[in-house]
Amino acid sequence: MQEERNHLHSHRPPVLVICGPTGIGKTAAAIEIARRFNGQIVGADAMQVYRRMQIGTAKPSVEEQSLVRHHLVDVVEPDEPFDASRYCDMARQVVDELHAREVLPLVVGGTGLYIKALLYGVFRSAPPDPQVRRQLKAEAARNGPRDLHRRLEDVDPDAAGRIHPNDTFRIIRALETVAATGETITAHQDCHRFQDAPYRTFKIGLNMKRDALYERINTRVDAMLQAGFVEEVRSLLEAGYRPELKSMQSLGYRHMVAFLQDRLQWEEAVRTMKRDHRRYAKRQLTWFRSDPDIIWSEPQQISGLFPAIDAFLSIRTIRPKRL
Repeated sequence: MQEERNHLHSHRPPVLVICGPTGIGKTAAAIEIARRFNGQIVGADAMQVYRRMQIGTAKPSVEEQSLVRHHLVDVVEPDEPFDASRYCDMARQVVDELHAREVLPLVVGGTGLYIKALLYGVFRSAPPDPQVRRQLKAEAARNGPRDLHRRLEDVDPDAAGRIHPNDTFRIIRALETVAATGETITAHQDCHRFQDAPYRTFKIGLNMKRDALYERINTRVDAMLQAGFVEEVRSLLEAGYRPELKSMQSLGYRHMVAFLQDRLQWEEAVRTMKRDHRRYAKRQLTWFRSDPDIIWSEPQQISGLFPAIDAFLSIRTIRPKRL
């Protein structure tokens, strides 16, 4: 079925996707593929877009970025609005520029919604009622986002299940969609069904045994802390980036903020940080496993997919140069 789909859409430019849970080794695998097939990496990570947030987002190192060009890393400030719609616009521009130069785009990351938006388009909601938005923002500021999240659970449980209780921006967007249209944001997205698909794709999902993955995640958290993650978060707070910002409510950052504000003891902050990274990895795998087009591989076996990648690229009219 995958081969039939590739031939059917052979007129569309190719995109290679490398996805999987946090800590699995996506960057290393992507670099190996990019160097083999003349590719460049287009980040698909909701946190790596933010400047000043290096350690906690596990951005590619300077050495890794010197080996292969990375795009959509360090593109906005931590207090700038950024969502799947903006990502889609920026990423498609990069992908199209790479195609124009006969460079293979490798979309790499663990933010499934961003990958889906890039490949299939994004639902554009109706303009919100400014008064409703102001009211919801005021309630979030007064009572915190979790009260709004509980309200969302009542009106759109599917959306509530996808949106973190601290993600004020997306909670408000979902609630204001109901207020503006009388329908849930989930219903609108189901109707849209991401029909805009300008590329043909080859999707690789990385995974390994659960115990090994969890050990990698725990080790990564320890490495972040040893690299100065606490100091990074302290410097962000001192620079005026508020704890309630979407970026500061993300994995790791909210844990370190709670420690710095004496709301969590160090041992508890580290424990919950590791636990929540593991839970996030589980949610990512659930998302990606729902896509039947993904070919799964262990990171150390990625070279075994080179013949399949070569076959995928061979049906292109103008294929990327081989190194």
